[in-house]
Amino acid sequence: MIDLLLATRNRDKVEEIRSILRGLPLRLRTVDEFPGLPEVDEDRDTLKGNAEKKALVLAQRSGKAALADDTGLFVPALGGAPGVFSSRYAGEDASYEENRRKLIHEMRSVPDDERGAYFLCVAAVATPEGVVGTAEGRVDGSILRADRGEGGFGYDPVFYFPPLRRTFGEIGPEEKNRISHRAAAMRAVRPVIERLLDPL
Repeated sequence: MIDLLLATRNRDKVEEIRSILRGLPLRLRTVDEFPGLPEVDEDRDTLKGNAEKKALVLAQRSGKAALADDTGLFVPALGGAPGVFSSRYAGEDASYEENRRKLIHEMRSVPDDERGAYFLCVAAVATPEGVVGTAEGRVDGSILRADRGEGGFGYDPVFYFPPLRRTFGEIGPEEKNRISHRAAAMRAVRPVIERLLDPL
């Protein structure tokens, strides 16, 4: 069994990832267990770049294999915004609600048939020696004009998912972990993690 550092301080993400990777012979560690690990500046212009940077920096500093992801909500009607700036759309220390309020405001005049959006998640695995692999997952939907549901986090209450006729804020964590962008990315990156478990 090997240690795998989850390269995020977001507790909601940690719980999602724990659930998705359940069953692999891993000891999932969090950054809180390694005092002194740096805050990694997400200054790359792509989700892949940010995920790779986070995974590699924390793997090198902790001496453990690390799994990082970066996720964005992309709205074509807004030119792809908020995109790589999704977590800080309304400012560096913006809350989930503040980010949603800004999105709803920016889309106030967008017609119903042009409110398409998609979540994209890129996961990266790195060892102290370098990045060993990445994978991505995508889910398509649309943006509502107001919150629906109190579950999930981030943009989930305004992201409507047509196959279920509900928002991500209206579905439970188990269901979300089967169909979400992060679930798809983590399933796709599992073979990379499995190679770490059995390198031969």
